[in-house]
Amino acid sequence: MGPNPERETARPRASRRGTGLRILAGTLAALPVLLGASLAKAAAPGVTAINGADLNLLWGLPFAGMLLSIALFPLLANHFWHHHYGKVALFWGACFMVPFALTFGPSLMLHEVVHTAALEYIPFIILLFSLFTVSGGILIAGNIHGTPLTNTGILAFGTVIASLIGTTGASMVLIRPLLRANDNRRYNVHVVVFFIF
Repeated sequence: MGPNPERETARPRASRRGTGLRILAGTLAALPVLLGASLAKAAAPGVTAINGADLNLLWGLPFAGMLLSIALFPLLANHFWHHHYGKVALFWGACFMVPFALTFGPSLMLHEVVHTAALEYIPFIILLFSLFTVSGGILIAGNIHGTPLTNTGILAFGTVIASLIGTTGASMVLIRPLLRANDNRRYNVHVVVFFIF
């Protein structure tokens, strides 16, 4: 067999990796300029925490990018997403943390990361784990048929009990009965979409 002309003209893998790193470096280098101009007062010496109300709206772009990645990558680039979702999350985290460290200092960035992890993320994961454990032992049995009226009733009941056990708890308790009630329906994706929102 002769040489493959397509293979010879394709860029080497190392070159493609270098292009991605250049894009990442350019993005991270431009963000402090865009985000830091209006926040010079917050970077004053002695500042130990950042008031989120003082942050420019552009600081939310990495979060929006992360949400869009979670929503679109599984649909548009399924294979890439399932093999590299951690790298995508790391990219969006770096898009926030590196400019934040350059604008406000690495110690304040580290303080905010530890604060967020210890006081918000870890307690939320513990809450989800406990709700999953508790709701896993609850079985709502019966001959429930997934009609529009039944589905509306389950959603209304979830709305009422959400004020007592929280939205996450209500979701964990009611998702299985809702799925079982609609397992015989041909089109049932919309039920889960309404349940989520």
